[in-house]
Amino acid sequence: MINNVKTVLLLGLLTGIILFLGSLWGEGGLTIALVFSVLMNFGSYFFSDKIALRIYGAKPAGREEAPRLYSMMDFLCARSGLPMPKIYIIPSESPNAFATGRNPKHASVAVTQGALRLLDENELQGVLAHELAHVKNRDILISSIAATIAGVIMWVSHMARFAMIFGGGRDRDDEGGGALGGLAMIIVAPIAALLIQLWISRTREYQADQSGAEMAGSPYGLASALQKLDNYARRLPMEASPNTAHMFIVHPFSGGGLMSLFSTHPPMEKRIERLLGRKP
Repeated sequence: MINNVKTVLLLGLLTGIILFLGSLWGEGGLTIALVFSVLMNFGSYFFSDKIALRIYGAKPAGREEAPRLYSMMDFLCARSGLPMPKIYIIPSESPNAFATGRNPKHASVAVTQGALRLLDENELQGVLAHELAHVKNRDILISSIAATIAGVIMWVSHMARFAMIFGGGRDRDDEGGGALGGLAMIIVAPIAALLIQLWISRTREYQADQSGAEMAGSPYGLASALQKLDNYARRLPMEASPNTAHMFIVHPFSGGGLMSLFSTHPPMEKRIERLLGRKP
């Protein structure tokens, strides 16, 4: 419940940043920013699943092709009360998985070939439970909206900066303190939007880990899977889009150091500690 409240507040803050940037152009700019935000959210709600599956070349798998996956899904869906999602296999040796879809009735779970080869039964079940937890908590929708709004903020900020440089601001009277304040916001807004999006993504990952462990009946399979997936994904990173990195169960890139500060996923050691009841 607390995580859901945090998410709603953060999404509201992202929308507020969009509207503030739009207001730099007066009422007309504010209206355009609001309409653009609504349209982007609408598109994200209905089409993000199809886009994500197409990006990674995911192929639908029937029961005959993937009996192992369907057997586990039957068990997990019965425990969670969720309808059976569509099952996809991604032709990639980098071990990973993600769920997508606007609600439980329109959900899909995609697993890479690498993950199917790497994980044992308990580990794979833990991964599938984590992805079903995302579906049950509607995290796919939340994360897609957050990513979309953050992208809109980046775009509006860029346009505002361009307008300010070439004299497209509201009035000459805006020079001075007001102009400096607007310029500062244009610079700070994209950074704030990115940090808020990352915070939302990390919060939802922790929640999906916890809910997935409860669904599977044990945290140990998922904890072991996360460790394996993290180790192998670092050695064999996936060719993933930064715009969809938040969807995967482990970060699909190999970057560490400073880049880890801007990761869509919490540190793996903290995720495992929380799963096993050893909170840092």
